[in-house]
Amino acid sequence: MFETLFNDTNLSNATTAQDAFEFVVCMLVALALGLALALIYGYRGRHTRSLAMSLVTLPAIVAVVIMMVDGNVGTGVAVAGGFSLVRFRSVPGQARDIAYIFLAMALGLVCGMGYLALAAIVTVAIGGCNLVLQAVDFGHGTEDDHLSLRVTIPEDLDHTHAFDDLLERYTSQHELVSVKTTNMGSLYKLVYDVCLREPEQGRPLMDELRCRNGNLEVALAHREVAGNEM
Repeated sequence: MFETLFNDTNLSNATTAQDAFEFVVCMLVALALGLALALIYGYRGRHTRSLAMSLVTLPAIVAVVIMMVDGNVGTGVAVAGGFSLVRFRSVPGQARDIAYIFLAMALGLVCGMGYLALAAIVTVAIGGCNLVLQAVDFGHGTEDDHLSLRVTIPEDLDHTHAFDDLLERYTSQHELVSVKTTNMGSLYKLVYDVCLREPEQGRPLMDELRCRNGNLEVALAHREVAGNEM
């Protein structure tokens, strides 16, 4: 572990050149590994700009905290407090996002303890594994093809079988998930779990649904996106 940057008993004593050099090198390596991690995160996957930028800086931030606390108790408190921040990102985020945040913090922890080569090895190993999994489309199944279809209808329209013929024509699977009232009970909102026969059939399906429901709101989205909006 690097020596403390400043002497607690005499603030006038400057850090040695060696300490400053190690501090700068550690930060630069953490930033470089964070940049590599952000590039891997954005490869062939949906991502947000804010999270990608956070992945670049997060390892360096954690590394600075670890270098400054210098002590087992302080390190434990800092790491526990930092990892608790993942709770706030886990509410709207995906499991993939949370995994990358944990990895970024782990890289910062390793860099802060001075094991720069080990941090680089971890980045190459886990990052390379993720690239391979993305390239082979690992884990893609039928659940990924399911969409959430939300249709608003007037209260006088029987929703039980109103759209059965359209759903049979455009989807290979469909299920009515929920029904709820809105606008003081004058409208109903239907939520279907559907799987389109062809990806390009989403627009024709929505157009025909609008003709049936009086041109009221129709929305088609991935289920995870729809869940966040609810």
